[in-house]
Amino acid sequence: MAEFDTDNIHVAPNRYFDRHFEREAIKILPGEYFATKSDTLIVTVLGSCVSACIRDRVTGIAGMNHFLLPNDGSGQDNILSESARYGAYAMEILINHLIKLGARREQLEAKVFGGGNVLKGFTAINVGERNAEFVLEYLKLERIPVVAQDLLDIYPRKVYFFPDSGQVLIRKIKSLHNNTIMDRESAYRMQLRNKPANDIQQDVELFDD
Repeated sequence: MAEFDTDNIHVAPNRYFDRHFEREAIKILPGEYFATKSDTLIVTVLGSCVSACIRDRVTGIAGMNHFLLPNDGSGQDNILSESARYGAYAMEILINHLIKLGARREQLEAKVFGGGNVLKGFTAINVGERNAEFVLEYLKLERIPVVAQDLLDIYPRKVYFFPDSGQVLIRKIKSLHNNTIMDRESAYRMQLRNKPANDIQQDVELFDD
């Protein structure tokens, strides 16, 4: 596995009770992920970032991440670039946690979302498109089938992932009353650019749900 500064990718701590769906829920922010073998609802809001909802179709063990490639695309845009290596790490840490909980790699399937063109000032280099292309390429190389996707477009999305059934509900956010989503992703993106992928920490500690 590649080595990165793990301060930028960590287990989501934001737990709450979702009154609409009447179950415990975890909210995923940029740079976070969560894996579980329970029926905990996993929720995130995506702009240019992407999320992979990965699930063992037999055991129901599942999880979600939320990440953004840190570079502009001014260098090489391929699976070996520093930017893509960060994305690969974000995928690997989720998959490794699922396997630690008891999932089998050959039983994994994915649903992927996000990659909207929502960040002002980055229209020339479509950050969302690069993130969407990366996650599809990564899963293809890892032979994890993508059974559903909702990528690109110009709107942010709110994603509800139900690990027990594998169901995903998507709500397009077509009317924004503030810039919270864009500001959060822009701040996250700047944080990543200030901490290059070669900031090394070897040990990744995984936590059970």
